[in-house]
Amino acid sequence: MILHGLQLMNGDLRSIFIHGDKIEQVLSPNDNNPVERNIYFEDCLVFPGLINSHDHLDYNLFPQLGNRIYKNYLEWGPDIYQQNNDIIQKVLDIPKELRTKWGVYKNLIAGVTTVIQHGERLTVPENLITIFSGCTSLHSVKLEKHWKRRLNKPFADNPFVIHAGEGTDIQSCNEIDELLRWNIFRRKLIAIHGVAMNEQQAEKFEALVWCPDSNYFLLNATAKIDQLKSCTKILFGTDATVSANWNIWQHLRLAKAQNMLSDTELINAVTQVAADVWKLEKTGAVKEGYYADLIIAKGSNFFSTNPEDIQLMLHKGKIVLFDASLLIQLHNIPVSDYSVIYVNDVKKYVIGDVPALIREIRRHMPAIKLPIDVD
Repeated sequence: MILHGLQLMNGDLRSIFIHGDKIEQVLSPNDNNPVERNIYFEDCLVFPGLINSHDHLDYNLFPQLGNRIYKNYLEWGPDIYQQNNDIIQKVLDIPKELRTKWGVYKNLIAGVTTVIQHGERLTVPENLITIFSGCTSLHSVKLEKHWKRRLNKPFADNPFVIHAGEGTDIQSCNEIDELLRWNIFRRKLIAIHGVAMNEQQAEKFEALVWCPDSNYFLLNATAKIDQLKSCTKILFGTDATVSANWNIWQHLRLAKAQNMLSDTELINAVTQVAADVWKLEKTGAVKEGYYADLIIAKGSNFFSTNPEDIQLMLHKGKIVLFDASLLIQLHNIPVSDYSVIYVNDVKKYVIGDVPALIREIRRHMPAIKLPIDVD
């Protein structure tokens, strides 16, 4: 398969030859191959599939739940269970398998090809996108039982990933110190949120996953990324919809508006730097020999992208989503393997039976609101 007429992030026009699951060649614009399937695009940007470094896949059927600005995550949990318990129980009554599958599609539809799942290792649909679990998840210093023992357990998977500094008070900062003090064997630590983190603490972490949308919703504050980025690597995550918008592009625009990372630094946080930190080989760049995890989107501005703009999405060389306008060029594709969805009224084909998934979800919770429509 050769994809033509694509603008790289540096502005160059190129064609991309996909063979199997890899990018075989990045070609000059006019190279054709009569043997290969040729697909032509106009006014489209190509970039690596996004790497979402923090999500709880089974918590993405919740609406955002919060009733005020909180000092820390320990205030938030009891408050929503007291004031929003009805909706919480309705969502939790939906089988975890369905909630998890929707969490995968939430990411896929937005252009995410790799998700770092935090929490328990879930049974996920195979080969839709990459669900990374090659790490040890700890919830937090206050809510993870036996975290000290788990952190210092011999032969445990590295790195250790933990919510840290999710608050604006001194307690949240002190939690980070407690975590570091008990990291006896100097395990590699990756912090999530880090709103209360200072530069001295950041130096002790392999990376920090920035989740600004969730942070502002719960705490009306976020991590001091402009100060911390010289002390540790910065990654980017959405968190789940219980505290954040479903659309990662809104998160990226919010992050850009903070002016704490350059455009290149922010893009790298969801591509190359994330791939490096999680040790995702041959991932996170549009390069020959790399996996064909690719997004092709209308327009020429990365940060203006929305899910409805995605024209074609590849995961390991396989088409997992495409715009209806491409159907005429994809005449050999097994259309029965895909289902029709509408993203902001724009017709897309996505791998798998999404309408059946939504019917099952609505059988348990008829009034649930989802960000896409189906026939």
